Amino acid sequence: MTVVKARTTLGGRREALQSLSSERTWARRYKQRLVVTDTVLVLASTIGAVFLRFGFDDADTTAAGFRTGYLTISLTIAATWLLALAVYHTRDARVVGVGVTEYRRVIASSALTFGILAIVFLVAKVDIARGYFVLALPSGMLAVLFGRWLWRKWLSGQRLFDHYLSRALVVGRFTDVDYVVRQIHQKSGAAYNVVGAALDTGKRKGQKKEAAMRRRISSPDREVPIVSDLEGVAAAAARLGVDTVIVAGRALSGGEFIRRLAWQLEGTATELVLASPLTDVAGPRIHFRPVEGLPLIHVEIPQFEGTKHVLKRGFDMIATSIGLLLLTPLLLAVAIAIKLDDGGPVLFAQERVGRNGETFRMYKFRSMVIDAEARLAALQTQNEGNGLLFKMKDDPRITRIGRTLRKFSLDELPQLFNVLFGDMSLVGPRPPLPAEVARYDDDVHRRLYIKPGLTGMWQVNGRSDLSWDESVRLDLYYVENWSLTGDLVIIWRTAKVLAHPVGAY
Repeated sequence: MTVVKARTTLGGRREALQSLSSERTWARRYKQRLVVTDTVLVLASTIGAVFLRFGFDDADTTAAGFRTGYLTISLTIAATWLLALAVYHTRDARVVGVGVTEYRRVIASSALTFGILAIVFLVAKVDIARGYFVLALPSGMLAVLFGRWLWRKWLSGQRLFDHYLSRALVVGRFTDVDYVVRQIHQKSGAAYNVVGAALDTGKRKGQKKEAAMRRRISSPDREVPIVSDLEGVAAAAARLGVDTVIVAGRALSGGEFIRRLAWQLEGTATELVLASPLTDVAGPRIHFRPVEGLPLIHVEIPQFEGTKHVLKRGFDMIATSIGLLLLTPLLLAVAIAIKLDDGGPVLFAQERVGRNGETFRMYKFRSMVIDAEARLAALQTQNEGNGLLFKMKDDPRITRIGRTLRKFSLDELPQLFNVLFGDMSLVGPRPPLPAEVARYDDDVHRRLYIKPGLTGMWQVNGRSDLSWDESVRLDLYYVENWSLTGDLVIIWRTAKVLAHPVGAY
């Protein structure tokens, strides 16, 4: 979403803005907590690095003096670091509690702090031990990130009870408003509580009659009343006490409506947000290039080769190698359990389709009876899967040990070898069967532009509970918008899903 702040007029309206800050009470309180937490963690990491590097013995006067100098340097680093966290807007209400932007800004501000200070200390000929300097950066950055994550968990818990949310009014045509409302209410971290909708009744054929017949928007767990047409948006926003007006979908009235609405919201604490019609284009691919009187939006074309993909492969190899070393005892234990269960083979190999349509043999721990493939045809009438996929919640072919393996996705672990061999990636679209690919529509073939993944957006958004269309949408979104930072977030979310399985059967 794109935020457009209403312009401020003089006199009374400026005073109104001061009394009704757009940074709402909950945001100010949350920001204050982040400031306190960041300060404690930064001071603890920089000062703690002194003692970890040089010890705690104060018997040596020279060493004590040496340490005192480092404590002064630590305070300088901490002050600069905290300033950078503020300058980079790491506590901005628009980024805290949702997405990876907050974490990116923390990492960027931390790296900049130590880069600048390293140069300053070098030019000023400040004698500083590299061991101390290297220790303070990662420990402090990880501590701050962990602190932000803990506060985010707390904030997400509060938002489940509709606390710490911005009251929102969604504006637009019915289909666009319905889509935005559903997406917001399905995501606990969306940060908005939609309290009303304003529909575009328009003059198009049938549009006014359709709008007149509707009184509310229904989302999965609540209904949102329709409170206004386009002419009464500002008045409805004031009446409902909303913090944000969200214009959904295509720009209405050629952009003139948005400009007039911004004027009407001047002098209030209400923000104006545009829900871009580029629903499957992530923020990093969107850049604004203003030309005199003509704001242009530049959308980067997805790239499927190049340095970014080389880095992804390097990350896969390193992370997978470490993972296999750490998981060797678990792999052996699972293999023994499968063998003892029915005496059959431990591994199950199946042909899957990878990048650019190339096939490969994907390995899994066997979780079904030996003749599972032969028994599939007899079960087709009981298919509970979505679209092209066959799924049964109580599939009779699954073995006793197989149910446990599937519940916690332990049957997927041998795919780490597929990742190591280069057939798959740690994160990517779900690896499809050749029979599925043969029935793909043209657009769905875009899933094959990158390597399939051991985990992906499908894994952390419901797995087998997803509809076919939603599964495809998530995969295509990932194909065009993936990043290494996003991969790390998906891996972290996968670990959480494995601890509390959803849609795994």
